[in-house]
Amino acid sequence: MKRRYYSTILILAGVLLTGWLVSLKRDLFKGTPYSTVVTDRSGELLGARVAADGQWRFPPCDTVPERYARAVVQFEDRHFYLHPGVNPVSLARALVQNIRAGHVESGGSTLTMQVIRISRQRERNLWQKGIEAIQALRLEIRCSKKEILALYASHAPFGGNVVGLDAASWRYFGRPPSELSWAEAATLAVLPNAPSSMHPGKQRDALLEKRNRLLLRLLKHGDIDEAIYETAITEPLPDNPHPLPSLARHYVERQPRGKRTRTGIDIHLQRQVEVIADRWSDDLALYGIADLAALVIDLHSGETVAYVGNASPERKRSGMEVDIAAAPRSTGSILKPFLFCAALQDGLILPNTLIKDTPVNLGGFTPQNFDLQFHGAVHASEALARSLNVPAVHLLREYGVPRFHKLLRDAGLTTLTHDAAHYGLALILGGAEGRLDEITRAYAGLVLAPEGFPLTDPEAIWYTLDALKEVSRPDEIDPRLISSVRRVSWKTGTSYGFRDAWAVGVTPDYAVGVWCGNADGHGVPGLTGARAAGPVLFDLVNLLPEDSPWFEDPMEGVVADVCTASGYLAGPECPEKVTCVLPRKAQESGPCPYHKGGVFSLPPVMEWYYKAYHPEYEPPHKAGHDEAPLQFIYPEPGSILYLPRQMDGSPGAIAFQLAHRHPEKKVWWHLDGDYIGETQFIHEMMLSPAPGKHVLLTVDEEGQTASVAFSIAENTK
Repeated sequence: MKRRYYSTILILAGVLLTGWLVSLKRDLFKGTPYSTVVTDRSGELLGARVAADGQWRFPPCDTVPERYARAVVQFEDRHFYLHPGVNPVSLARALVQNIRAGHVESGGSTLTMQVIRISRQRERNLWQKGIEAIQALRLEIRCSKKEILALYASHAPFGGNVVGLDAASWRYFGRPPSELSWAEAATLAVLPNAPSSMHPGKQRDALLEKRNRLLLRLLKHGDIDEAIYETAITEPLPDNPHPLPSLARHYVERQPRGKRTRTGIDIHLQRQVEVIADRWSDDLALYGIADLAALVIDLHSGETVAYVGNASPERKRSGMEVDIAAAPRSTGSILKPFLFCAALQDGLILPNTLIKDTPVNLGGFTPQNFDLQFHGAVHASEALARSLNVPAVHLLREYGVPRFHKLLRDAGLTTLTHDAAHYGLALILGGAEGRLDEITRAYAGLVLAPEGFPLTDPEAIWYTLDALKEVSRPDEIDPRLISSVRRVSWKTGTSYGFRDAWAVGVTPDYAVGVWCGNADGHGVPGLTGARAAGPVLFDLVNLLPEDSPWFEDPMEGVVADVCTASGYLAGPECPEKVTCVLPRKAQESGPCPYHKGGVFSLPPVMEWYYKAYHPEYEPPHKAGHDEAPLQFIYPEPGSILYLPRQMDGSPGAIAFQLAHRHPEKKVWWHLDGDYIGETQFIHEMMLSPAPGKHVLLTVDEEGQTASVAFSIAENTK
């Protein structure tokens, strides 16, 4: 009784053990590391990265090209489409051959059994062969012949560290398996038979003989004709392995590891963009500008169709591996269009509203225009087209830094990692960092209007793009005069210290972004967006196809009369006005504040600078209109000032300036209640106040007054 009990247990254990040994995993190659493979929009290979185990093993494909399929079946398993996974005739023949030879000369394995063997990676003996046979039968039940052949082609060894048909085709022949000739397909069909002892770099004569025997078999079987056979046997074997394609190399690095990813890149456009970017980068390198990044976004699909993270990889230098297109860099003026558009959308300004361009000192922050000049007042669209800094600061001050900070984040800028207070008004002048890819996509958002994008008013967007169309081109060509010249709405940016040069442009079909500079952050005198990045931008735009007409004029906003002089909504005293279609909230911008009694009158400080650039401007006093004739030019109320130091280290003086509509009038100056002097014609006083808070009061001979409160900082410069 006990003997029968133990026998039953042993039999049951044997059955369970056998079942466990021959059980078939659901995913035969689970845990197998694959190469990172990245293709363009049509499936063309952009680049690949070796798998984690050092093998070139592309992720599996579902199909096998017909030429390779026929070649490998003829070579490895001529009855592949007839047997159920095991071919008893082949096994018997192999057994006889091995007995006669006295050693293993033939395995008799089918392609299905080879798939099992490759997936298991076990020692080759009769016991393992039996398990392979049983699992092969099970695999045939689970998968179609087509699927089994694809599994084999994706995981068979092809010599060295090359695994799978895809990797082998690219490494040995430099093209995809679908483009292999019959000779090339036959070469790859025979390689897995003995990949460690015979491959294109080893025993080439034996490999060539084996390939040609297979080609003869294909001829006899009717897979190829005589002409193809004669041509195929004359083809040489490949020499050294080919390097894999390396297009959009930084973009390839950004894709998921160990997977096959199809991107929106257009490989043909990518090649052209890389040629232009490399040429410009090499030219700029002569001037100490080592790095250049560029990208193109298709505004119809929203996809990135060309991407150069850093041009000229062959030119060795530090930073060449940095993906500058995705690196945070100081933005310079490149964000100004978003403030202009936001202010239009909010009704804060109209397209040609006059904005102050006068000296400003806000807690020690004293922005300057690039030319170090002030213009008194500038129309908003002109200020944007000319990229004037001071009007932008005045506008941001009115719009609000927290609101603009949120708008930029909502537009997709992930680099604003601090709160709004950290950046302050410098946010509009390069006080923050941005990425070329994100900023270019934000520009694209003006046309694409993706869900959640914060700028949605079509009229505000149109006026923004229209203003950017007037930015002076590096080639000094006026596209309005030459119909064949491409029109672009574009903007440049230059960071403090000439470290970053930006140019981003939009056409109805594409958004293009360019950055130039040095990856390590050191500046180069003369490195500006207009001179360095602008010409690259226009070269890229000129190679792009042009399909769509230019942006249509606004039609859906509110219709209103606008004062031609001030750009505000026309008031009853505005003598000249024009009817415009404006953004929806335009009515909230308020009427013209500068026409009084039919006379155009600016505040004294604005007038002081404005009249130098506008000889047609008549100061109000000549027209019998004279009120509030005094106003401080410098400093602004609440300014924090620093006394300069003399050569001997002693404190210097600051020039306090006053604008007076009647410069011939005498003005008496008082600091903190103490009389300090008088001026006439040129109303300027050099003072060295002590650290602390002060009030400066001026009185003219007619009793008109102006005062300003300011502070002198303790830590003098």
